Amino acid sequence: MTGADTENGKTLGVAMIGHAFMGAVHSQAWRNVHRFFDVPVTPRMVALGGRDERRTKEAADRFGWASFETDWRKLVERDDVDLVDICTPGDTHCEIAVAALAAGKHVLCEKPLANTVAEAEQMAEAAARADARGVRSMVAFNYRRVPALALARRFVAEGRLGELRHVRAAYLQDWLSDAEAPMTWRLRKEQAGSGALGDIGAHIVDATQFVTGEPLVGVSALTNTFVPKRRSAGGGEEDVTVDDCALFTGRFASGAVASFEATRYALGRKNAMRLEINGSRGSISFDFESMNELWFYDGDEPAERAGFRRILATEDAHPYVSAWWPPGHLLGYEHTFTHEVADLLTAIGGGERPSPSFADGLRVQRVLSAVENSAANGSRWEAVDS
Repeated sequence: MTGADTENGKTLGVAMIGHAFMGAVHSQAWRNVHRFFDVPVTPRMVALGGRDERRTKEAADRFGWASFETDWRKLVERDDVDLVDICTPGDTHCEIAVAALAAGKHVLCEKPLANTVAEAEQMAEAAARADARGVRSMVAFNYRRVPALALARRFVAEGRLGELRHVRAAYLQDWLSDAEAPMTWRLRKEQAGSGALGDIGAHIVDATQFVTGEPLVGVSALTNTFVPKRRSAGGGEEDVTVDDCALFTGRFASGAVASFEATRYALGRKNAMRLEINGSRGSISFDFESMNELWFYDGDEPAERAGFRRILATEDAHPYVSAWWPPGHLLGYEHTFTHEVADLLTAIGGGERPSPSFADGLRVQRVLSAVENSAANGSRWEAVDS
């Protein structure tokens, strides 16, 4: 393991590239993780990377980074940096991650892993080579770290749902519902890769594969762009080159069937990431807008007292919760990133492989690619490459 020795044990120099929304929440995780979790290595917030000097310096001061750079390559080369956290648009992930891994730096990369399968394959190959040298990498699918969803995964693994039959997943937001809202990089294919599909659809693809423990093997899809042009910063109009919504059905390796919906046009839905799974013995239901709750139906209960029951996932026995507050004192969105960083540091400190790996990120990318191919070919059934 790389890192410096101190009186209190091992430390790890962290550099983060990108300081917008994801940069803010990642910074909070790096600041707080060792104050709540007994991690084997303590992160040092060494440097923040960005393109604009003034804005990057302001962000570094605000979020607690010791220094800043306006060239990410300098961050990767620094001797005091042991881990690179990538919070930039998808078109930059591959180049930064491959360079960082080659330089012997651990890597945490925001989702989706890349903009294309080819880039994701290159990243997964670089991660495998680095892993052989003890250099670790992980994709930031933070919803795996929601205690209620981690509990759902436990229920499935324990067989409490029995044979899985139906999976329903949706991710509904409304921040693009206003047709007059201005253009953003998330609406440009060259930067974002895809629209709602990659931005939020990637989350429900990973979440369902995580909770079920199974890969998707095929999909049939359609996509749509509701507002084809947006007002650009220069005052003119710019073409929107990504999907606004994606709908697809799928099949898991066990034969369970699935439906998926991802949109940023569901007026009134702010961050409704929903998952329901029905099995032969039971069902679970989850909605991130009530993120501390998991609903569970036990099919073994007699009819007179059967029904969905609400589990408030804030007990010490629930995943991650023992590090935080007394039962009933709810957790929030930001805590999932602290859990993510805690798991990564625990893996690095223990010489283990963190999860989800770049190989897991590649698997999600292949599902996204199959969805795009299906939608482009009249919803034709598309197998997902293994």
